[in-house]
Amino acid sequence: MNAQEKFDKQFRKHPHQGKSFFSSPHLTRRAFMNLAGTGVTMSWLAGQLPAQTRITTTPVQTIGTAKNVIFILLTGAPSHTDTFDLKMVNGTTPTSFNPATVNNIFFPTGLMPKLADLTGDFAVVRSMQSWALVHSLGQTWTQIGRNPSGVLGNVSPNIGSVVALEKDVERTPGQVFPAFVALNSAGGSGAGYFAAEYAPLKISPSTAGLANTTNPDGQARFNSRWAFLHNIDAPLRTNSPYGQPMSDYDHFYAGADGLMYNPVVTAAFKYSAADSVRYGSTSFGNACVTAKQIIAANQGTRYIEISLGSWDMHQNIYAANQLPAMTKTLDNGLSALMNDLKASGDFDSTLIVMAGEFGRTVGPLTAAKGRDHLVQQFAFFAGAGVKGGKTIGATDDKGGSTVDSGWSRGRIIKPEDIEATIYSALNINWTTVRYDDPLGRGFYYVPSSDQDIYGPINELWQ
Repeated sequence: MNAQEKFDKQFRKHPHQGKSFFSSPHLTRRAFMNLAGTGVTMSWLAGQLPAQTRITTTPVQTIGTAKNVIFILLTGAPSHTDTFDLKMVNGTTPTSFNPATVNNIFFPTGLMPKLADLTGDFAVVRSMQSWALVHSLGQTWTQIGRNPSGVLGNVSPNIGSVVALEKDVERTPGQVFPAFVALNSAGGSGAGYFAAEYAPLKISPSTAGLANTTNPDGQARFNSRWAFLHNIDAPLRTNSPYGQPMSDYDHFYAGADGLMYNPVVTAAFKYSAADSVRYGSTSFGNACVTAKQIIAANQGTRYIEISLGSWDMHQNIYAANQLPAMTKTLDNGLSALMNDLKASGDFDSTLIVMAGEFGRTVGPLTAAKGRDHLVQQFAFFAGAGVKGGKTIGATDDKGGSTVDSGWSRGRIIKPEDIEATIYSALNINWTTVRYDDPLGRGFYYVPSSDQDIYGPINELWQ
């Protein structure tokens, strides 16, 4: 029995469809900032991890080249054969795609000319398949690296929350940014059963910067209210006799206070109109500007998630406001981000990962001139030492299925493997199991780590 057959046997019962995932609690910008001066009950966000947590790991060799991660979630599922696994279909694919092989990657230079110039800086995984063909299920699966409808699915944290927890010990006293920031991500998964301090700070970027970081009555008034708050209930929050939930309040208050009247915050979250134009004058481009500035600030943020959608194109996929418009948005924003990270010197320490929840049907278009859902998809990697100008794996001539896995495990690549790759790049042991989950079953950073089912795609660095 070969590796693929063993994999299929182990997971043949995995569903390809399932129910929607319960949205885990997350910390909104307004809630985070308002906590600096109010007594709003946030106990539903609490539940700090136990002080003594049993943790097991298996010795592994991590890549360890990344300090930060920017994860771009392409919601709605882009057509892989029209983008990063291009397949020209006679009579179907527009000639304006202008296909060409650039730095060993066959690419639609007409759709994404700026990224075409950067093919030497990124790698594409083409042997990836999703588990699910339902948008909400697939998107959450991509964010938490496991089945959302599984036993621990509704309490599993976002990959970014795991990163925030793991990297907490590396924070310095002067770093005031949340470890996990989500841009343009109104939905999506949060901290799961982890403490609320590891939840994403969810914001929509603005040229005005981060809102609610000043008080309408001025800084002096804010400072007096802050002092008054501590006079009233600091003993109840600091080393609280009521346990960790009340101590969590202190984390919220201190975190919010660190963002108030802070020029570093202003510099990172505020951007110029000229920068917005340079990144494409879109909400996605603005998120990319903000991500670049957050990383440059070096204020403790280690994981940034950016959402870009919708790629759900069941009808008229080649209409001007559909695929061409979406790829232009992606091309402008991502290329500017990569170029700026290269110019600042942050590219070599920042891993950029990009994927949707699944792919789309191949060959001629449907009767509605669109493409429907398909498990075959792609993943994009750049930065942090990833070898550019290469592809991992290959699909058949239509792009409908994997014919060559292109990596050492000899099977199709799954979202769990992408998760393991992110952890490995950050020098996090992906085989970690924490025995502090609500059901006491053991929370695996990557499912089935003790069975060596999933693992990082080391070939990206080779």
